[in-house]
Amino acid sequence: MTSTAKSSRSTTRHTGAAAAALAAVAALLAGCSSGGTSDDPLAGEEAEAGTVVVGSNNFAESTLLADIYGEALKAKGIKVEYKHNIGSRETTYGLMKNGSVTVLPEYNGALLAYLDAEAAPKTVEETTKAIEAKLDAKLTLLEPSPAQNKDSVTVNAATAKKHGLTARSSIGDLRDIAGDLVIGGSPEFQTRHQGLKGLKTVYGVEFKSFKALDAGGPLTLAALRKNTVQAADVFTTDPAITKEKLVVLKDPENLFGFQNVQPLVREGSLPREGAEALDAVSRKLDTATLRDLDAQVQTEKKDPLDVAKEWLRSQGLV
Repeated sequence: MTSTAKSSRSTTRHTGAAAAALAAVAALLAGCSSGGTSDDPLAGEEAEAGTVVVGSNNFAESTLLADIYGEALKAKGIKVEYKHNIGSRETTYGLMKNGSVTVLPEYNGALLAYLDAEAAPKTVEETTKAIEAKLDAKLTLLEPSPAQNKDSVTVNAATAKKHGLTARSSIGDLRDIAGDLVIGGSPEFQTRHQGLKGLKTVYGVEFKSFKALDAGGPLTLAALRKNTVQAADVFTTDPAITKEKLVVLKDPENLFGFQNVQPLVREGSLPREGAEALDAVSRKLDTATLRDLDAQVQTEKKDPLDVAKEWLRSQGLV
């Protein structure tokens, strides 16, 4: 997934804008999905009995995750069909409800924001409970993965070296040095609680200045590279973190919430061994691993299905 695609996912997942839904429908009608030919993308037929239909949203990481979970099911002898690149959450959630898709790799915080924009859980467990309270009765969640694709405060290599910041450092460690640093992000980052306001109130961190860029996209990464900003909002699974030797600071107060990868499943669509297989995958998948797998797909241009199969083999999951 390119940084721009990530930006699109993060932004639209929280707003639920009607325009995003219409764009997703248009993409489906243009043949983006591997589903049927119905004029209504939400009018697909229920999955064939005994077949698990694994869907993905329209960005690279979601496709990769669908392949990982789907191939784990195949290894248990379960018949799997894929519907990749479906579109926005408005569309995928509708397809889950009508049974056209039966398994979907979700992000718990994004799904909760779609179902209940006012919810503010303080733990992963509370996030799951809050989602389940709002989910359609035909849907359920499996175990959340430790892997999270969420906003972060990330510093460039030069800044990390100068101030002794490492992957063990937290946002709070910037308290005494932030006054000398410029931070970049989307324009909204300047006014949101999950942005400069929260950094000040939650961590006591105030930066020298703010530079409006994009949401973890190419402008942000270029600014970090050129040192026109020393810190920025970067999504935690962006392959550029490894490539550019960026340092993601820990967020122990969970200012940026939770965005754990968590399978959404249609009730009765999986045998017990299928659910157990997906839970086993989730337990093995952490943020650093997902970032590495993303890099293989997005930077090295490997086939996501090949990447999924190789990782599952390396973990003894197939």
